[in-house]
Amino acid sequence: MSRYDRWNAILELLAQEGRLTVEEAAQALEVSTATIRRDFDQLAQQQMLMRTRGGAVAQSVSYDLPLRYKTARHADQKTRIATAAAELVQPGAVVGLNGGTTTSELARTLATRPALESGFTVVTNALNIAAELTVRQHVKIVVTGGVARQQSYELIGPLASGVLEQVTLDIAFLGVDGLDVELGASAHHEGEASVNNLLISRAAQVVVVADSSKIGKRAFSRICPIARIDTLVTDDRLSDELAGALSDAGVKVVRA
Repeated sequence: MSRYDRWNAILELLAQEGRLTVEEAAQALEVSTATIRRDFDQLAQQQMLMRTRGGAVAQSVSYDLPLRYKTARHADQKTRIATAAAELVQPGAVVGLNGGTTTSELARTLATRPALESGFTVVTNALNIAAELTVRQHVKIVVTGGVARQQSYELIGPLASGVLEQVTLDIAFLGVDGLDVELGASAHHEGEASVNNLLISRAAQVVVVADSSKIGKRAFSRICPIARIDTLVTDDRLSDELAGALSDAGVKVVRA
């Protein structure tokens, strides 16, 4: 288990229990107590938890590990998903991207794809995506307004709507926390869900990019119904059962 996966597991345990001892965490993660003590100390320095004598307690933000710690999770799958999704973009297209690790990987892939060297436009509410693509001369960047959310680097709130209501997108790529046939696409945070809904409402084509661990799952706040999604690009670990259910619901499934 990588350090990032371990940190994520620690914070998920804290979200469930509220409090953990060093010994409990070491046993649950099957690592040494010395490793857990270091993890606790490093997470405490970043205000992701509060250190106590012999353990740690949850902070209010600990339910959702910040984006920079999630990038190592399912890294191979995200790379394959990004490569497959990038093939859906034509030169000169206007592309919408919300925040997330998979959409961030997709942004990097689009920026270096030879077929798009003639130029394209990206509309995003993700600060990290905008920062990475700004240096690419062939990419025009449009960034929404809004209040930055630390966990995902996304701009959320009513200020984001001013820009999104004025643009049209050829294709919108949507990173999600859950995708369920009955509920549709969902996110952990209601502010993200609201902006993401507006983003895809401006698009002619909506593509969900998500690794298979997100499929069949539900998060707190609904982004859109399944009928609004045209295509899902995921990895080859998606079961035939889930793929079939999504296909029956009208979603084209691409397993990379």
